[in-house]
Amino acid sequence: MSLVVQPSLFGFSGEPGIADLGDAVERRPLSDGAWIDLRPGFVTAADALFDALVSDVPWHEERMRMYDSTVRVPRLLARYRQGEQLPHHVLDDARSALNAHYGGELGGEFTSAGLCLYRDGNDSVAWHGDRIARESASDTMVAILSLGAIRPFALRPKSGGPGLRLQIGHGDLLVMGGSCQRTWQHAIPKTTRCLGARISVQFRPDWGNRLGGPDRD
Repeated sequence: MSLVVQPSLFGFSGEPGIADLGDAVERRPLSDGAWIDLRPGFVTAADALFDALVSDVPWHEERMRMYDSTVRVPRLLARYRQGEQLPHHVLDDARSALNAHYGGELGGEFTSAGLCLYRDGNDSVAWHGDRIARESASDTMVAILSLGAIRPFALRPKSGGPGLRLQIGHGDLLVMGGSCQRTWQHAIPKTTRCLGARISVQFRPDWGNRLGGPDRD
């Protein structure tokens, strides 16, 4: 697969690994009981992990029904259900660290992982929330590890009002919790300023075989 890759300005070279969470995690309360956590540089030597995942993950293209036609999903996908082997040991380490840090709030563990490959600025995902079920009123948590090029990650409250536009990439961690999936929406918009490809790794709790529906982030 031929991709344009934007290397980190900080030269994250060497063997990939993970950094501590703990006090390095910054929590930002949102409206309606939602919150996000940010941990820049959670994965060290993140560009090396990006390269490994591009090569080793069995990426595939999907199509979805939209109105009266079937359209191509504008990104490549891979899914790892509960109990399936993840494609790199650093992802196992990251999930273990997330479970140790968030286990009490989550009320369980992150078990499944969905991966999305955004090949360039034309790949995107529309506004949405990751729900256990469309009719569910339960809160849940989604942890997103962003590798490769920095892309805008947009959030907006469903009730209206100002949103956020974050710049994440090169091993940054974003966790959405509280009512975030019910009361806020998030998106990866198209951009003409993207300088390379991006991989998103989404860790979720067990939502059954649906994994919370199609991987979007």
